[in-house]
Amino acid sequence: MTPGSFTPALLLGFALEAAVGWPAALYRRVGHPAAWIGAAISALDHRLNREGAPPAWRKAAGVLCLFLVVGAATGCALAAEAALPSDWRGVALGALLAWPFVAARSLHVHVGAVETPLAAGDLEAARRACAMIVGRDLQNLDAVGIGRAALESLAENASDGVIAPLFWGAVAGLPGLVGYKALNTLDSMIGHRTPRHETFGWASARADDLANLVPARLTGLLLALVAPAKADAFSAMMRDARAHRSPNAGWPESALAGALGLRLSGPRAYAGRIVAEPWLNPGGRDPAAADLSAGLALYRRAMFLAAALLALLAARSLA
Repeated sequence: MTPGSFTPALLLGFALEAAVGWPAALYRRVGHPAAWIGAAISALDHRLNREGAPPAWRKAAGVLCLFLVVGAATGCALAAEAALPSDWRGVALGALLAWPFVAARSLHVHVGAVETPLAAGDLEAARRACAMIVGRDLQNLDAVGIGRAALESLAENASDGVIAPLFWGAVAGLPGLVGYKALNTLDSMIGHRTPRHETFGWASARADDLANLVPARLTGLLLALVAPAKADAFSAMMRDARAHRSPNAGWPESALAGALGLRLSGPRAYAGRIVAEPWLNPGGRDPAAADLSAGLALYRRAMFLAAALLALLAARSLA
């Protein structure tokens, strides 16, 4: 199977994950590819990222870590894709290989796990659920702050966890899909501006920014297209996306903010330190628990639109 003929398998893998996620029983038996990649990153971080080494050395070691992880993941995917038959069996096997690298249902489940206790007024349970999907300090957040954090995570991870893997899978087949997942896992683990990873994770963070330039904007476009208030979503996205500290996250987040009439982003705390971020759609209202339900509904429509576009590409590859 070639990268150009992988799109039908990618579509089926996307549909499979959306339908059943990654079952807990399967995770207990074999784990998850993202966890395998994460274990390799942790080992390399421990081995290469030496405390006290000169910054230039640690930056070079981080570049080596990036090439080792992405190279190994992409190489395995290249070999697997080359071995797939060029008939329906290859499509079926390719779908199984693509399945764990898209997280549409997983994201929906995690955000839904915040919505349920938040709607019931159980802030402690909502904070625990929110801690599974955000990295900011949550212990002092009220219902508005929890809702805002969950919606921002929904928008950003719609890009990182779903649209970006689909985009790179459509562009470069299974190697593109798996290579992107390896890169995004690197960024999530070592791409932070902390004393330990400021230099070691620099290359991974910059490479992840580049890999998400198109998918983030595509995600914002999809969210705006399926929004009831399309003009508001487009206006907020075009006006506010570049104000975000990330070159990419602002696009889906501002589109979601405009679509729901909310203000998102703004000041937040990380490791006890307040970070003064600008507001996205600053004229919007603060989110309530019901807005998580509305955000998830918008997310589902955007994913259906993404599936329809992917189906068109799959049909073209089969023609």
